[in-house]
Amino acid sequence: MKVNQLKAGAVLSYVILGLSNVVGLLYTPYMLRMMGQSEFGLYSLVGSVVAYLTILDLGFGNAIIRYTAKFRAEGKTDEQYSMFGMFIVLYSFIALLALAAGLALYFNVEAIFGNAMSADELGKARILMLLMVFNLVFTFPFSIFGSIITAYEDFIFQKVVQIVRIVLNTLLMVLLLKFGYRAIGMVVLITIFNVASQLVNFWYCKYRIKVKFYFNKFKWGFLREVAMYSFFIFLNAIIDKIYWSTGQIVLGAFVSTAAVAIFAVGIQLENMYMNFSTAISGVFLPRVTAMTTYEQSNKAISDLFIRTGRIQYIIMAFILTGFIVFGKQFVILWAGPNYADVYTISLLFFIPLTVPLIQNLGITILQARNNVQFRALLYIVIAILSLGLQLLVVKKYGGIGCAAAICIAIVIGHIIVMNIYYYKKQAIDIPKFWKEIAKMSVTPLILGSGAYFLMSLINVNTILTLGLSIILFSLIYLPVFWFVGMNESERELMNKPLNRVLKTLKIRR
Repeated sequence: MKVNQLKAGAVLSYVILGLSNVVGLLYTPYMLRMMGQSEFGLYSLVGSVVAYLTILDLGFGNAIIRYTAKFRAEGKTDEQYSMFGMFIVLYSFIALLALAAGLALYFNVEAIFGNAMSADELGKARILMLLMVFNLVFTFPFSIFGSIITAYEDFIFQKVVQIVRIVLNTLLMVLLLKFGYRAIGMVVLITIFNVASQLVNFWYCKYRIKVKFYFNKFKWGFLREVAMYSFFIFLNAIIDKIYWSTGQIVLGAFVSTAAVAIFAVGIQLENMYMNFSTAISGVFLPRVTAMTTYEQSNKAISDLFIRTGRIQYIIMAFILTGFIVFGKQFVILWAGPNYADVYTISLLFFIPLTVPLIQNLGITILQARNNVQFRALLYIVIAILSLGLQLLVVKKYGGIGCAAAICIAIVIGHIIVMNIYYYKKQAIDIPKFWKEIAKMSVTPLILGSGAYFLMSLINVNTILTLGLSIILFSLIYLPVFWFVGMNESERELMNKPLNRVLKTLKIRR
């Protein structure tokens, strides 16, 4: 049963990833046109501000999953139920803190954004702020139930609920926008769906899993242990918010909601780009954990780091090259001419992010070796550096300046410092890694440069001509990269799923 849950959960996770990306690509241009740039910018801005309150979770969600699984394996039912009661009390207290912080933001909207917003925008911002804060306050005490379902490995139920929510939310959003409801209507709908899904999780835990909650056995020593475990997860949450949410707030405070809208679309594309890498790397995580646990040689771990990086680069190089060549036309046709700067902003994210994305197996190596402290502290420093640079350039260069500041921080921290650390302290053969990547980069550089030059001569102004151009480029790029950029083991690895599909088709015939 659990094996089926794991397999189905894995499959459904990829279904959700694909569905989210498809919905993002198809629904976003409709939403942008129906809402207008200013309204979408306002919606994104308030969402970014309220999102900062989510760090009050303190990383406890991950801890609930970890300790629930641990207590179940040890047969400690009472300890498990006591932990659930403790976290309901703790999350209720956090919800009150979030409410207080949210109300403080509500009463200071004009002080924060008054220089860049009209009176009408400030009025809408206050309403959006109240709705989003209520959503968050309700979510905190109920979030434990989703973590319990994950810990009990009831993945099918959880993933199906997510899929239903994505589909229904998108369909109803389209109807709302068609009938003239914009940011406020959308946030009301999101709140309703969130409340409904949290209540469904509560029902499932109480009546299907049949968990209990003990409130009279609060253990301070256990809470300290959980807090230590959650600390670095909490730090990562702070870093993530500083990196990817601060730019919109800075733009909202010093420029305009239109600038926020453009930057927010760039962030959305950056999230899609990152998803491709994390989906690939997940396959290798159990293996590297086992290797470090059994203390295999540094060379074996280094070779896996290089091999995994090469495999990830196969996908990321294709996406990055394609976006460099066709991204500008795609953004204009997809989002509209007013969003042309999204192309430059996205490239300032995509290009430097490619390095940590193809090296993200290094994070697992650090976790397995319990060497996460340096990386966490480094990322706090460069996140603060990024914020400081954004504040220096935002008034003169707007969204592109904020993206450039993030780009500089990524290059310094994620690329230069972390590569030195991997080489000097973790004994990973970084020079060999970059030699391998350099050899693989010949095809993207030559074909990408040629295609970019040709695109500058061709007037691509319809979805059809853009689609045909992308298909033609792919038909040339993929076979050339197959023979020039990939080695024999990589070709064999790519052949396996293709052979399975062909065998399945033959059997059905």
